[in-house]
Amino acid sequence: MGPLRAEKIVAVVTTDKEKVTGGGVPVFLAGDRQEAENTALLIARIMGAMVHDLENGCLLVVVH
Repeated sequence: MGPLRAEKIVAVVTTDKEKVTGGGVPVFLAGDRQEAENTALLIARIMGAMVHDLENGCLLVVVH
């Protein structure tokens, strides 16, 4: 497995805007956990990606 490449992260979905700063990918702010999961799954389907839970209120949508 090679080094993490930022261009493979296509989106971040979070319920806490304080957890995400800067970057270079779209950040989607959700009102609650259920909305975050639904949004991340829809983005993943559209982009052909996977959702990874950071267990801190943030979900990464990543193309592998």
